[in-house]
Amino acid sequence: MPKQQTEHLFQLIKSLSKSEKRNFRLYVTRFKNGEDPKFLQLFDLIDKQAGYNEQEILKKAKDIKPQQLSNLKSHLYKQLLKSLRLQHIPFDPEISIRETIDYAKVLYNKSLYTQTLKTLEKAKLNARQYQKKNLELEIIEFEKLIELQYITRSMENRAEELTQESNAIGQNIENARKYSNLALKLYSLYLKVGSVRNKKDMLMVSQFFTSQFQPPENIQNCTFYEKLYIYQSYVWYNQIIQDFLMCFKYAQKWVDLFRDNNEMIYNQTDLYLKGINNLLVSLQTVRKHNKFKTELDKLINLTNDKEITWNDNNTMLYNLFKYTHSINYHFLEGTFSEGVKLIPEIVEFIDNHSWHLDNHRILVFYYKIASLYFGNGEYKNAIRYLNYIINYKDTSLREDIQCFSRILNLLSHFELGNDELIEYQVKSTYRFLYQMDNLQQVQKEILTFLRKLSHLEPNELKNAFKHLHGKLLSLQDNPFEKRAFLYLDLISWLESKIQNRPVQEVIREKAIKEQGASNRS
Repeated sequence: MPKQQTEHLFQLIKSLSKSEKRNFRLYVTRFKNGEDPKFLQLFDLIDKQAGYNEQEILKKAKDIKPQQLSNLKSHLYKQLLKSLRLQHIPFDPEISIRETIDYAKVLYNKSLYTQTLKTLEKAKLNARQYQKKNLELEIIEFEKLIELQYITRSMENRAEELTQESNAIGQNIENARKYSNLALKLYSLYLKVGSVRNKKDMLMVSQFFTSQFQPPENIQNCTFYEKLYIYQSYVWYNQIIQDFLMCFKYAQKWVDLFRDNNEMIYNQTDLYLKGINNLLVSLQTVRKHNKFKTELDKLINLTNDKEITWNDNNTMLYNLFKYTHSINYHFLEGTFSEGVKLIPEIVEFIDNHSWHLDNHRILVFYYKIASLYFGNGEYKNAIRYLNYIINYKDTSLREDIQCFSRILNLLSHFELGNDELIEYQVKSTYRFLYQMDNLQQVQKEILTFLRKLSHLEPNELKNAFKHLHGKLLSLQDNPFEKRAFLYLDLISWLESKIQNRPVQEVIREKAIKEQGASNRS
């Protein structure tokens, strides 16, 4: 068994819950007498290992020969998947529908055509209930095969009915495919470059979106998944062009689509969780404090919904978004001293799920952790997490996070009084941003300011802060400079230096004023 497949086997075994392990042993031994099969011995040995060690396995399992090991691992992997499939049938409609289709195929092979059609009808009703159009089309094509070859007399005008069903569903699937392709391309673009940086970026993204997207005449006539992919596409598009109110509008539509089709929350919990995640992101951006807290509470309380199947994927996404937006809530409210209390729990979550979290998610977590520490005045801890990002080799992943990590790193060294490091790091950061084609006016102003610091007398600092504050205020409403203020609240940081107050205090004061204004309106 190749090394990668061995790693997959080890990872699969380590992901199993106690009940899944117990059910696997029952599944394997249900018809066995006497000694356990060799692949079950292999399972028990791997399960006890902290890291895969083949020599240790061969040493402890005397009856497993080295030349047998590759085939045993492959067989064990397949048996694990079969066991898990059986366990997941009651909780996953798609697996259940596919099982019913498999039963129909068995009946068909036995020439029991009437029974086959009845079984397919049951599967089709379930596919329609859960809006599984691909499976519904597969079932209809199976029905057509039977009606085409055998005289079943199942229904008059059956041929016309099946043809119309096939054409309608085929069109639904084609529309959903186009919209899902667009959503995926926009998401990929967002992960790579973040938000637009200039008119050239804006023109490129706008032209791409309008050339790829043909909106339906009436979205109310669309299927659930067509609507979902349309809303996803709008969310990513508006996120990229930094139209945050429109992003909020379509993220809300995404979430409402699930809440209006309650069964889909239980069928596609992962997509519902992702919708809530994007809604919370947009609510933080447009600074709707009360609604953010309401939606965050709804997310946290989801674990009380007994209808939801909390499989590994849903549980991982739930915790990912819960921790992300618990941090964001402290950013929004300016309560950094409370936020840093979450960090040990979040770091433990990252360490325990490093196999499940992609590098993009981990980088975002590290940046948020660093920002929490910075806001709480713990600059050494901020630098520690920023270095994880700065030293990450693939700088093409989340270029925006890579760039602003270097800016925040510079500010942290400034706060620590590491003047001897700043001049070198300013040059290094400038080169990096220039090479990434990511040097915007906000960043230029900060780098120019930091470069001059070593030549300023202490009594000149306040005026320098005021000068930079004025320049950044003039850039704050520039549509292509917005993202700098999303990643770093530079205005509040400068105000804290000018007023000689903790930045946390400044941000908290602003949050209270925003909440008051929101309540009055």
